[in-house]
Amino acid sequence: MIRLDSAAPGFAAAFAALVADARATTADVAAPVAAIIAQVRAEGDAAVCALTERFDRMAVSPARLRIGAEEIAAACALVPGELLAALDVAASRIEAFHRAQMPTDLDMTDAVGVRMGLRWGPLDAVGIYVPGGKAAYPSSVLMNALPARVAGVARIAMCVPTPDGVLNPLVLAAAARAGVSEIYRIGGAQAVAALAYGTASIAPVDRIVGPGNAFVAEAKRQVFGQVGIDSIAGPSEVLVIADGGADPLLIATDLLAQAEHDEAAQAILITPDAALADQVAATVATELADLPRAAIAGQSWDRHGAIIVVRDLAEAATLANQLAAEHLELMVADPAALFARIRHAGAAFLGAHTPEALGDYVAGPNHVLPTGRTARYASGLSVFDFLKRTSWICASPQGLAAIGPAAVALAGAEGLDAHALSLSRRLARGDRGPGS
Repeated sequence: MIRLDSAAPGFAAAFAALVADARATTADVAAPVAAIIAQVRAEGDAAVCALTERFDRMAVSPARLRIGAEEIAAACALVPGELLAALDVAASRIEAFHRAQMPTDLDMTDAVGVRMGLRWGPLDAVGIYVPGGKAAYPSSVLMNALPARVAGVARIAMCVPTPDGVLNPLVLAAAARAGVSEIYRIGGAQAVAALAYGTASIAPVDRIVGPGNAFVAEAKRQVFGQVGIDSIAGPSEVLVIADGGADPLLIATDLLAQAEHDEAAQAILITPDAALADQVAATVATELADLPRAAIAGQSWDRHGAIIVVRDLAEAATLANQLAAEHLELMVADPAALFARIRHAGAAFLGAHTPEALGDYVAGPNHVLPTGRTARYASGLSVFDFLKRTSWICASPQGLAAIGPAAVALAGAEGLDAHALSLSRRLARGDRGPGS
């Protein structure tokens, strides 16, 4: 764990190094991913089946790629009632929050009589990638599928790998709760390629969202342009800003909640209270001893964790804007005032009663967030990722007469004579009406 003090000599360089810590894997999988994508494009279902047997140790035929309704129902029946109830709480809240985001169409007429606007509409088809096997990420299903459903996407296709044939009932139950019935038992780069380009059994989609390993992330990067993607997500991160009144045990717990994701995750505390910094450091060490995922969390904390002592909360906000963290917790007496100083964060969690984990599951806002300082320019997943906007213009003869000459002048300046003629010929005809 790195310990920094903003008043110490060399702080600026040390903090810059912390900000520059990419933490992403150095493995270069571009070539094998390109080969997989090419194979799927050339061979379709046969390639998907062969690659699934190779990587997931599961023989599958094209007819068995899709998980049937009976299999989904049987899996849902295995999920305990209290977990189904918890899924429903999460889904209801996520759906409600995203429904409140839905934009309205724009229709305006300006001073010269030109009518114009924006019309919103959903994508036709979306693909969702969900990690599978023994890992269970039902929250990922809800966070990716429900905004698409709220946006009005007609077709949602989900891919979930099933290593050794293992299907996770909770993941399928989450899919069912989110209204997703088109589910395929495939994963990896081959699943991304199938969603992007299509096969005989899997129709192509328009956008692919959802987390995955390095192969999945690289595949999304390579198919971008053929389809849209959400982002190329990096290791997860949390920044906690706390004042002297914060509970060191809660801070330590929240830092470790992020660190347990994986060895490349990052957890940082910024505080103006040096005594609190000491208490949190000691508490993290104590809590690590009893944590089931201590090996992962310990490596994350040792390699990428940091505690920074600053002069005041204003300086803490300045540093937070440079870090542009995925998750930002404000455990201070007046979190709203401090939040007003924050320009860059994927999601903010205000006050001691709002741990980041609440947002992971049931609060309502999306937990698919920008990582690796991309919160400087990117935002979390929302209904807008599943909508398109189309602008439209309807000019009256009077409106064309008012603004058309300026367009003629600009077209002429750009040397686009046909552009100028398409305007000037209409202007010459005056208000004789359509087709005159």
